[in-house]
Amino acid sequence: MRHIFIIYTGGTIGMVQDENGIFVPFDFELIKKNLPDLSRLDYKLTVHSFDPIIDSSNMTPDIWLEMARLIRDNYEQYDGFVILHGSDTMAFTASVLSFLLEGLQKPVILSGSQLPIGEIRTDARENMMTALEIASTKHNGISVIQEVCILFDNKLFRGNRSFKYNSAKFEAFRSPNYPVLVEAGIHLKYNFEALLYNGDKELVFHDKLDNRVGVLKLFPGIRLETIRAVLQSDVRSIVMETFGSGNTTTDPAFLDLLKEAIGQGKNILNISQCKVGSVELGRYETSQGLKQIGVLNGYDMTFEAAITKLMYLQGEFEDQELVAFWVEKDIRGELTVND
Repeated sequence: MRHIFIIYTGGTIGMVQDENGIFVPFDFELIKKNLPDLSRLDYKLTVHSFDPIIDSSNMTPDIWLEMARLIRDNYEQYDGFVILHGSDTMAFTASVLSFLLEGLQKPVILSGSQLPIGEIRTDARENMMTALEIASTKHNGISVIQEVCILFDNKLFRGNRSFKYNSAKFEAFRSPNYPVLVEAGIHLKYNFEALLYNGDKELVFHDKLDNRVGVLKLFPGIRLETIRAVLQSDVRSIVMETFGSGNTTTDPAFLDLLKEAIGQGKNILNISQCKVGSVELGRYETSQGLKQIGVLNGYDMTFEAAITKLMYLQGEFEDQELVAFWVEKDIRGELTVND
């Protein structure tokens, strides 16, 4: 019998309508009531519910660390972990957990739904049952999935490669720069070549996050005063969302502001506003100057992965040069180096 640990944080999957017709979080008993098939599974399920239940828009680094500690403290007793979570910030949570839980040899699968489980057309039942099945799957006594993933609409994605792209369809998530890990049809179809295997590694739990991270999203006509305000804010690193394959304006005043911030010890990580493709610093003239002044390459990282990876690295290292070194490296399958 497989033992699965369920962490119920809240989210749409367990919501009910209040007297004003507004969806508010409820408890796990609502899910059990609307999912009688749980009793038919040959699994032993243990549920930890957050108190109070959390709307995922209220997610914080402290809650991420609490989730990671729950997995660490229960790691040896269970075959897999399923986290029921609101979809709005699910990709952030999946990304940060991938960094906090190094050397996973068991699955950590986040799932939820676009409609509450009590609705007639809900996607909650299928998402949850499929997440449980994948979390319990082993081959020769070894978990097939050994990483943090997102299960939504019959597809399993690597967590730190995913983002929520649609709030109106059941197909809420995509992973355009990395293949789908599992497709659930009549059978579960595993993409074994894309899976992460950690061999004989032991779980290493990292317990620090430093959220001194800023965001600079470029657009034509952005004022230098706006750029300066972001670059001079009280942060250690800045995620700069650029155009195409990492391009920006070549305005010397803009480059001077970046150079000044880097000279003050801040890391600037270049990721693209495009959802498909990768940053290629120096490919065009419009990114040559960035490379020369020390802007860092985020390659094909998602925004969610870039933000949480910097929080994780800043928690690990006081030395900004070490943060800069490791942010450009693939440490949990979150990026593809194209040099």
